Amino acid sequence: MKQYKFTPYYLLALLVLIMSACSKMDDYKTKYMAGGSLTYPGIMDSVKFLSGRNRVMLTGLFTSDPKIVKYRVFWNSRQDSIEVPVHRTSGVDSVKLIIPNLPEGMMSFEIRTYDALNHMSIPIRMAANVYGDQYASGISNRGIVKAEYQLDKTVKISWVDVNADAGIAGIEIKYTNSDGIDKDTIVKSVARTFVTSLPKPGTKFSYRTIYYPADNAIDAFYTNYQDKLLNDVTILYFKNYQQPFTSTAASGTGRWRIPTDWTVSASGKNHGGYGGWDSDNSTCLAIEAGWGAGAVTNGKLYQTMTLPAGNYTYSITLGPYGYTGPAYIVAAAGTTLPDAALVPTSSLGYSNLNSSTMSFVLTQSTQVTIGFVCNFGAGSGGSGEYFRILSTKLTSN
Repeated sequence: MKQYKFTPYYLLALLVLIMSACSKMDDYKTKYMAGGSLTYPGIMDSVKFLSGRNRVMLTGLFTSDPKIVKYRVFWNSRQDSIEVPVHRTSGVDSVKLIIPNLPEGMMSFEIRTYDALNHMSIPIRMAANVYGDQYASGISNRGIVKAEYQLDKTVKISWVDVNADAGIAGIEIKYTNSDGIDKDTIVKSVARTFVTSLPKPGTKFSYRTIYYPADNAIDAFYTNYQDKLLNDVTILYFKNYQQPFTSTAASGTGRWRIPTDWTVSASGKNHGGYGGWDSDNSTCLAIEAGWGAGAVTNGKLYQTMTLPAGNYTYSITLGPYGYTGPAYIVAAAGTTLPDAALVPTSSLGYSNLNSSTMSFVLTQSTQVTIGFVCNFGAGSGGSGEYFRILSTKLTSN
């Protein structure tokens, strides 16, 4: 086994090395630990950066180290910073700081605390998204599947489904109700099967979509307002306008009856005093001549209502054997329809029944009668003339 001997020369060299190391440590203490041990103030606890529009919000807590007198936040590669004084209490102190005028994009931040001797804490470094015009330009109004009046005159709005992470927080809706009162309401968004009900609005509403770009965002983003016309106003002004059509109890249970809420002229009731309603085609509005029934001259079937100024279109759906013979769809001012010969000159609007649609314009609120006028011959043998209507619709443009 080898043996090593330390000569006085080696011992002297070792002693020099030790003394040199101690000298360097003393230099470090002199530079960084003057007046005592090395001091680091306590750090800010529970730090969060909340995203906003060209700004962020810093939140945090001071739970220890009562000697902290201020903190600084740095960003933009430490080229920008903000200094905030701290007044500690005996308990937990909260921090809430808005940092404004930031560019859009991902930003890195550094936080340090300081004591009265300007000792600096170790850094806390975090990143946060800042949102701005670029984000705003990419959002859009939530789509509407349909918006339609209900029997109680409310409007049911069915919204297009969206992804849960799309950032849509709500919808702001403005409208004027049927009493002329302006309404402004915000409804919380649901990603799927989202339905909104408006109590008795007019014939249009405006809406915009509210976005929060992140779960903890402090600022909302809004789309531009978009108008939505409630075109189908049938339910507001008509009754018994689609299948299954109802009939008056007094008209019995036979094939031919009198439809509820419709006025039928005497000439249209040519089936033993009944007419206007037919059980064929799963119930329909109908006037028929022939096949044993007499001719119909100026047969009329209509409803009367008061409509506000506007552009209107009245349309119908004919049955499988929907139409033969001369008949009109007619709108006229007042409480009745003109005779067939006067339809072209005494109507607000009219069309032949086979066109299935008729339009008219009102410049002011007007009492209007809408319906059908026909002249049907009885024919001979097994022939006749008729119309059969399965549904009607009034739209406002």
